[in-house]
Amino acid sequence: MPRHRLLAARLALGTLAAFVACTLPARADTPPRLDLDRAWQAALANDAVLRAARAGAESGREAVPLARAQLLPQVGISWTRNKNELETDTRVAQVPVHTRQDYYSSTRTLTIRQPLIQPVQWATLRQAGAQVVEAEALLVQTRQQLATRLVEAYFELLLADEQIMLIQAQTEAHTSQLDAARKSFAAGSGIRTEIDEAQARLDLDAAQALEARQQSQLARRRLQQLVAEPFSSVARLDPERLRRAPPEAGELDGWLALAEENSPEMQALRARLEAASQELAKARARHLPTLDAVAQANRGVSDNINRIDTRSNQASIGLQFNLALYSGGAVDAAVRQARAELTRAEENLAVQRLDLSLRLHREHRGVTEGLLRIKALEQAVASAAQLSVSSRRAYQAGARTTLDVLNAEQQLHAARRDLAQARYATLAAHVRLQVLAGAFDDDSLARLNALLESGVFPATSPAIR
Repeated sequence: MPRHRLLAARLALGTLAAFVACTLPARADTPPRLDLDRAWQAALANDAVLRAARAGAESGREAVPLARAQLLPQVGISWTRNKNELETDTRVAQVPVHTRQDYYSSTRTLTIRQPLIQPVQWATLRQAGAQVVEAEALLVQTRQQLATRLVEAYFELLLADEQIMLIQAQTEAHTSQLDAARKSFAAGSGIRTEIDEAQARLDLDAAQALEARQQSQLARRRLQQLVAEPFSSVARLDPERLRRAPPEAGELDGWLALAEENSPEMQALRARLEAASQELAKARARHLPTLDAVAQANRGVSDNINRIDTRSNQASIGLQFNLALYSGGAVDAAVRQARAELTRAEENLAVQRLDLSLRLHREHRGVTEGLLRIKALEQAVASAAQLSVSSRRAYQAGARTTLDVLNAEQQLHAARRDLAQARYATLAAHVRLQVLAGAFDDDSLARLNALLESGVFPATSPAIR
């Protein structure tokens, strides 16, 4: 084949291969990159705690139809059929007469009952409404607690992986310093102590690296359990985006007022208090009379011994009045019990309000002080980085020792570690603050997800030499 045709054929094959590679879908078995939005959607679909809460809410919603059914017409039908053996002994003209007769009897009855005055059932219906509100509030609370658990697990993984990267950078710096100390010692200008000091720091790095890898593996497993699907990598936090759009702490009084109105914990306890109040109303209502309208249609065949082989149809409509006069003291005991439960619900609400206020105050301080701490640590990192550079230059000029350089590197590592911890702790505190106030929603998660960068951490923790 001529050379130009061979080149043309190779070019065509290369173009075709590139086209096929671009058009073929990605391998289905490749785990996706994970960010907060994808993790949230996966957790919503797979978290067992949330699924249990959804089932509990579905069960709680049926309380109202069950209670309302007791106030609607009750229709029932019954049918009986019996085989009867009738024996009679009589005297006719002083002569004993014994007779026996076998026959079948049947009864069919249709009953319609409409409650008219039922104070207990009306209180039960109001109580069921409160129970539905509580079930819905508990579902919202569980959903928001899932957001807290997810964000904390995600940031825990980011912090662990970032710690690995910091230790790796520190290890490289200590390795370089150890090489420099050995060269100086070999040239006769250094001392053995410098080599030992650098080697000791490297040994400490190895121990810290082992702990960091364990923390990363544990954090990855925790996040894996929440999302219940494999992932290859996680999106990192972009410090510059966080600097441009920090979380808003706001005023504490505003968060307290928002929590009083929207907190699912408070809503659930207020609904529980209302349910306890209606339980007391139910107990008291047992002293009151009830009135039902009753309609009945009855068809009988040989329904008694006086009407054998006789068919009868009977229809009736009327009112049924009931009034409990004495029940052994059960009603009074039920009232006392319901009153005690109501008191307990009131006290639990008061305690929860105080506890929620304290937790809001703690998380609010975590955000406000965290933002200040981030700014201070950013300055500390910059100063520590400058100190590290200056120490290295002074060491090269003979004005500093290896220990000075190692201490400067250690200070820089500690400042970077503290800065990373402060960033994640502040963001997690802001999420918890929103959750406590009942203000966390999908938009809140989207704003948090916008702080992540396109870069990702590796699927496995990087090895540390």
